[in-house]
Amino acid sequence: MSKTEKDLMDAFAGESQANRRYLGFAQRAEDENLSGVAKLFRAVAQAETIHALKHMRTAGKVKTTKENLEEAISGETHEYTKMYPQMIENAKEEGHRAAQIAFEYVNKVEELHSQLFKKALADPANFPVQDYWICRVCGHTAEGHAPDTCPICGANKKAFDKAEP
Repeated sequence: MSKTEKDLMDAFAGESQANRRYLGFAQRAEDENLSGVAKLFRAVAQAETIHALKHMRTAGKVKTTKENLEEAISGETHEYTKMYPQMIENAKEEGHRAAQIAFEYVNKVEELHSQLFKKALADPANFPVQDYWICRVCGHTAEGHAPDTCPICGANKKAFDKAEP
């Protein structure tokens, strides 16, 4: 990997993390009734996403949809079979119950994401255009409509938001 390719991927990682960090900051500002600050954080987060995507494309990391689905399946599978199980064990060993529960929820959702990507890969041309609903508590991703109760964390239907188009 050349220096420039490494720089592009480092910049992608930094911009991606800034996006998520600023969205977290925006949520906190909203919790503190600071809507103007929250709106600023969301705007800058959106700009950081533009930067991250530009770096990723320039680095040649966006391929065909089939290749992208295969990579997504591989990444999600690694997360739920190796990464999160180890994190769950570490949290158990250290008695960090909140982290353990968070990792357990996410681990289940990552497996679901892998399954969704596999469905799309099976027949991308005929994969349905449908709405998705995301649980704000655990990230569970439901197809078509929000369930009455989240099958991962038990949150009620009100905890689900329709995914952006």
